Parts: sequence; C-alpha cells; structure tokens
Amino acid sequence: HDSENSMEKKTMRERKAAGGLFNWEEEIFVARAPGRLDVMGGIADYSGSLVLQMPIREACHVALQRNRPGKQRLWKHTQARQQAKGQVATPVLQIVSYGSEISNRAPTFDMDLSDFMDGDKPISYEKARKFFAQDPAQKWAAYVAGTILVLMTELGVRFEDSISLLVSSAVPEGKGVSSSAAVEVASMSAIAAAHGLTIGPRDLAILCQKVENHIVGAPCGVMDQMTSSCGEANKLLAMICQPAEVVGLVEIPNHVRFWGIDSGIRHSVGGADYGSVRVGAYMGRKMIKSVASSILSQSMSTANGGNPEELEDEGIELLETEASLDYLCNLSPHRYEARYADKLPDFMLGQKFIEEYADHDDPVTVIDQKRSYSVRAPARHPIYENFRVKTFKALLTSATSDEQLTALGGLLYQCHYSYSACGLGSDGTNRLVQLVQGMQHNKSKTDDGTLYGAKITGGGSGGTVCVIGRNSLRSSQQIIDIQQRYKAATGYLPLIFEGSSPGAGKFGYLRIRRRISL
Repeated sequence: HDSENSMEKKTMRERKAAGGLFNWEEEIFVARAPGRLDVMGGIADYSGSLVLQMPIREACHVALQRNRPGKQRLWKHTQARQQAKGQVATPVLQIVSYGSEISNRAPTFDMDLSDFMDGDKPISYEKARKFFAQDPAQKWAAYVAGTILVLMTELGVRFEDSISLLVSSAVPEGKGVSSSAAVEVASMSAIAAAHGLTIGPRDLAILCQKVENHIVGAPCGVMDQMTSSCGEANKLLAMICQPAEVVGLVEIPNHVRFWGIDSGIRHSVGGADYGSVRVGAYMGRKMIKSVASSILSQSMSTANGGNPEELEDEGIELLETEASLDYLCNLSPHRYEARYADKLPDFMLGQKFIEEYADHDDPVTVIDQKRSYSVRAPARHPIYENFRVKTFKALLTSATSDEQLTALGGLLYQCHYSYSACGLGSDGTNRLVQLVQGMQHNKSKTDDGTLYGAKITGGGSGGTVCVIGRNSLRSSQQIIDIQQRYKAATGYLPLIFEGSSPGAGKFGYLRIRRRISL
C-alpha cells in the first residue's frame, strides 16, 4: 500500500510539474521517435555488420517550448537558485519526464544552460558525464539534456532562449528495444524543429549516438539511433555499420511477421558483459591484423629469394587488406577459418594483451588489466553474423515457401546460440526461444507451421526475444500461448511487441499554437 501511495505521489508531482511547464500563449513543437526490434545484426553493429532493424509501434514523444529567459515559467527552486547566484534572467532548461513512478528516477530536472559553457567553449563530454552521474535519480536527464551539449559541441549551436521539455515515452526501459535511443532522437528532433536547425535523419542519429557514448557513457553502436531516426513503418532498415550507411529499406513480405517477447530480465548496455564482449571482439581484430602482418612479412621475405608466383598463391592483396582490417565484418567466414580461427586464444588476460599489442583500438571501452577476456567467441560472432544477416536479407525477398520461412528461422536460432557462446545469453531468453522451438517441432503433420525461429536481441543478457512466423491468426494465438506458458513457469507475464511505426525523420514534427478566440 505504501508503494502505491508513493507511486501516486510521484504521478501527482509529474502532473503538477507538467501543468506548470509551458506558457500556453506560445507555440509548442512535438517530435516522436519509436523504439526498435533488432531482427538481425545485434552486437555485430560495432564490428561493421549489415543489420536489419524494425521500428516498433511504441514511441517516445517530446514536447518543447522556447521562451525568452524572463518569460519562462520557472519552478520555485529554479528561481531561488538564480536569485542566490545574483543572476539576471538567464536561459534555463526544465524537463519533466512521465513514468518516473515505475523507475528509480526523479520526475523533473532543471539546470542553467550556462552550466554547459566553460568560458566561451562548451564543457567537455567527460565533465558532462560526471555532472549527470553525481545523482543516480537524475542520471536519466543525460539522454535528454545531453542532446543540447552535443549540438553545441558538434554543430556550434548556441542556445540563448530558455527551453521547457516534456518527455513521455511508451517504449519500456531495460527491455532491449532502445528506449534510450527513442528518447535521444525525439529530444534532438524537437530541439532541431524549435530552433530551425536542418539536420538530416542520418546525421541526427550519429549525433544522438555521441550522447549515449560520451555523455551517458554506454558503449553502444549506432543502429538503435539510426532505426529510431531513419526507419519506416513495416519495413526493415538495412544498414552497414561502417559507421552508418543505410543501404535501403526492406519490405516485410505480407506472409511474414515479427514479434518481440520481453523476458522480464533487465537488459543494460552499460553492464559489464556487453562491454567485455566488445573488448574481446576488438582484441580479436587486433590479433588478426597482427597475424596477417606477420604472414605478409614472411611471404615477402620468402618471395624476395624465391618464386614470385608463390607470392600470388599466398593472396598478397587479401593479406594486405586483413593486415589493416578496419572492421571484423570485412573478413569472410571462410578466410577466418582458413587463416585465423586457430590463432585466437579462447581467453586472454588484459595485462598480457596490453604487453603484447599495446592497445585494442576501441575509443569507447577500456581494458581492465586484471580481467580475463573471452576473445575467440566475441571475434567469431560478428564475422558469422554479418554472413547470416546478408543471407537473411536475400532470403526475405525470395519466393514464398515453407522452406523460405524455415531457413529464415534457422538463421535466428544460429544467432541466438552464438550470443550464448559469447556469454550474452540468459535463462529467460533461452526459455522463450525453447518455447518457440517446442511449438515449431510439436505441430501435427496436418498443421501448417506458423512460428519458425527466435533469437535474443540487442545487447543480450536478457531483454527481448525476436520471433519470426507466418502472418496469421494462428501465429498470434501461439505467441499468446507462449506468453502464458512463460508466466506459468516464471511468474512473469511478458510484454509483447507487435506492429510497427515510422521513424522520427518520416514523422517530422507538429507545431502547436493556441487558437485565439475573437
């Protein structure tokens, strides 16, 4: 009962703060950005993979108003802070976020925009990260306010007006459906619209990734923000993450449907597992480059005293490319198996790696010298995943048949077990995948197959499972059956994600003005 009371109090605080946020005589800009379902690609994004992502129906809405500093409706404590500083009216950022009662965060955040300046330059991202991290209940504000600092730093924008922001997101947190990207993209879209900034959807996504990498401090790839910004309803965004090249939108055939089923196990990209797998992948890349370089130099010295035709057999051009490998996904599975698979260790101590290779060349993770990192599985995963995603994309547009769906589903299963090999599985997601497998294999001979495959998504370690099936009523019934069976086994009723919606770029923005009655 106490927790109900405290939730009610928080909701009241939110509503009260939101009610006093805007000046109703001035215009308001509204932007919208959806979450995403990771159909194929997942953690291979930071290794340069092709990825296929679907914007989901659930989205974040951000309403924004600009006011001259003296005209903004300020909260009492904000007024008191300005008076204590002896300031004349200066630009203030005030944010109200709905939904704080279901997570451990404060419903409001405010700051003087001058706090983002260090003399005549914006403060460093590192300083901003420390600023937002000092109070756990306020850390969420980094996703919203961080977009302002990134625009100041990267585009030289200066904000002279006060900004009032209302954030309302239907994308649930910690489920691996990119709630953070939706908040970042919706916030930056609203800020851009209100300030007359023309930023294309792709550029906006890359700027939002900087918020997450440098200000929030989560080492994510760019596919989440790209899908939220550039995606279209009922299409898969196909993108090569090198770093962010959209190669097209793939129509989801009418007979195919995707669902997301939430395991109830909280997913966190900032968690240690995701980061250590990323470190392992980058270690593997460095080792592959080193092996290629040494084979190359041996071949060169042999060839200098030998037969130049032998040099061609060695595939000198390939080795040169591999010696300067920028993304693991540019290495094909057959080359990996032929040349490098047996050269990578299963595990390696951070200290030993640094002694031998100096650095893993990843700008967003740091090697812990005392930690032992898995190397072979995290390096192998993106090489094979990229091949699987390309195959999946080609199959999706092939002739409709039961074999087509079975093969598509098989690729999802392969991806799922490859995550587990990296240490990114979880009991809940494994259970959901097994329930889908059970449904698929227990169907009667006369029954048409309906569900064909499932996989863990995004950063792994919990979160949501993506399921592929025939677009039919029977499939939807089976998804509900899985939901009920999961509840019977675990006590948790999973959320189901179904349906799709447009990305922020396609949605544009709404401009709301109060009509003045004559």
